[in-house]
Amino acid sequence: MQIGLILLALAYVLSQFFRAFLAVLAGPLEAELGIAPDVLATASGLWFLSFAAMQIPVGWALDTIGPRRTSGWLLLVGGAGGSALFALAQGPLYIHAAMLLIGIGCSPVLMASFYKFAREFNPTRFATLAAVMIGVGTVGNLISSYPMAFAAETIGWRNAMWGLAFVSGMVALGCLITVRDPDKPQGEAKGSLFDLLKMPALWVIFPIMFVNYAPIAGIRGLWIGPYLSDVFAMTTAQIGVATLVMSVAMILGTLAYGPLDRILGTRKWIVFGGNLITASATLALAFWIGASQTLAIALMVGIGFFGASFPVIIAHARSFFPPHLTGRGVTLMNLFGIGGVGVMQFASGRIHTASAGSDTAAPYVAIFGFFGVALLLGLAIYARSRDSTA
Repeated sequence: MQIGLILLALAYVLSQFFRAFLAVLAGPLEAELGIAPDVLATASGLWFLSFAAMQIPVGWALDTIGPRRTSGWLLLVGGAGGSALFALAQGPLYIHAAMLLIGIGCSPVLMASFYKFAREFNPTRFATLAAVMIGVGTVGNLISSYPMAFAAETIGWRNAMWGLAFVSGMVALGCLITVRDPDKPQGEAKGSLFDLLKMPALWVIFPIMFVNYAPIAGIRGLWIGPYLSDVFAMTTAQIGVATLVMSVAMILGTLAYGPLDRILGTRKWIVFGGNLITASATLALAFWIGASQTLAIALMVGIGFFGASFPVIIAHARSFFPPHLTGRGVTLMNLFGIGGVGVMQFASGRIHTASAGSDTAAPYVAIFGFFGVALLLGLAIYARSRDSTA
């Protein structure tokens, strides 16, 4: 593998870490800064929304100046700078600003690798390559679980964030040095984002893209911590183990999805079946909210595994993109995917606040039910999409 792709994979490890590490810092941040879970939900939502908002300029930059400078400079300024700001946090505004900046820094790294896959490799290998990249990157989820909880308890969360600022800076500089820009497409074909938006085939894929990642990102990235703490009184270390197990399931699920389109000859029905199982597990979690912590963790493991269809959805949509709009195409899909998480994280925070009361489980019934119903609605529209395997 090209050394540049290895550096992009490391950058994506950081991106996965940053979208999920708040779950294990909920306790320490509340104890030191008085930051409640609904504030962290807003901070998490800001990460996803800033990430999503950057997809349009990132798509233009990938098609225009290439993945090397796009990924390297944004990760250096946003990832390293945002981590340093987080380490200096004195209240919610610091956390919000830091997560906003980190989201900008992480916004190009996965799409830079997808751009290279789409331009430099056989199209039939796209889903597998994308799944491998996401699977490797999801190691960041592992690091953000028990290892981050351990670091917060031993060296303190501020020192851990300073370390992350340094690592982010080094990876960004590595990307600037080693990532190789693909050759430009032959010919003078011109186009814009509006050409993609005129394609009916994409409009029935957008809704499932919007809701697919929200249950995984929402639960693993934030709500698993407060839920297991409030309902089952689990400690920070125990929550770290639970998040670790769910993260492993996400890695295995992503790798399992990768080759299925070539094996089964369909992308649509792989996505449909996996997300139907995910919706069922999410609604079951809401229904049996306080039955047992073992059942709760098992259902979240199922959500992590079967909900990992993100690369297959991207591959389904990519089959409709013209070559000269590849960068804008993959980032447009990512905008819907990450933007959906941001919107639904904001909504979940409001749901938590509105449902709070004497019953500590009630907010989580509402949140998990919200995620499950949203998935079913997305699937109802996606069922009308046109299948593809090329």
